[in-house]
Amino acid sequence: MSSSPETTRSRVLIIANLLKDDAAGESLLASDYFNDQGWYPEVFSFEGNPAGAPDFKNFDLILSLGGDGTLLYVARLAAALGIPVLPVNLGTLGFIAANRRESWRNSFEAWRLGKLEASSRMMLQVDVVRGNKAMGRFSALNDGVVSSQGIAKMIRLCLGVDGERFGSYRADGLIVATPTGSTAYNLAAGGPALHPEMPAIIINPICPFTLASRPLVLPSSEIVQITVDETRRSGALLTVDGQETVPLEKGDVVTFKKSPFDARLIVPKENIFYEALRSKLGWSGDLDA
Repeated sequence: MSSSPETTRSRVLIIANLLKDDAAGESLLASDYFNDQGWYPEVFSFEGNPAGAPDFKNFDLILSLGGDGTLLYVARLAAALGIPVLPVNLGTLGFIAANRRESWRNSFEAWRLGKLEASSRMMLQVDVVRGNKAMGRFSALNDGVVSSQGIAKMIRLCLGVDGERFGSYRADGLIVATPTGSTAYNLAAGGPALHPEMPAIIINPICPFTLASRPLVLPSSEIVQITVDETRRSGALLTVDGQETVPLEKGDVVTFKKSPFDARLIVPKENIFYEALRSKLGWSGDLDA
């Protein structure tokens, strides 16, 4: 029995966030382009809620048309399957989604010809335990945040590293970030910017009650545990990549460790981390630079 053309051609899933400028038009152009390249394209468009996306395991490549938020959603699903993601920025900043709409085809062509390797980005595995019951497992490309549910409400969190108690924090919350996520919420909260391919975990308190509470950078081999000690009636919340949320109760334990899966991002060679800091975040050591 001969195989159909659709089963022998490489398959690409084009995910378009319709809240971004001309995402629908870009998805049609991308579909035509991949057809011309001998690939079989399938388009999935969404507006607000990406529920109902096709099963990623049926594809060899994911093209993400949107911004960093679209990429975070796609990367969490693609990483465990080892599927590379080519992110195209149709939004404003596009720090992670580094390909521009006018030049992403260059990245695809270089990757297809073996001239460009996908960048491996460490992810976090996040587990929530209540008593002896597992409440959920999540993956994060950017960060996981344990915080108060109430606005301007402090909570008390106990931090442990590799099973040993490190200390107690009275703060608005704690950020646990990857190197890729170091330039997101972590950076806005005064944390360090790390090269995205570094193997490390950042712990950064949000508005801590004491000035002695400073960000920590740990090896990626460490396991971080955060226990909700006191919520001050406002409740606590786990937020993963700013997109998935889990209400927490006193005594809940949230564990963060390096995921066994890396996100594989096809980004241009010229997207040098340091240049991105300077051009997109205004990073400069000289006011005249």
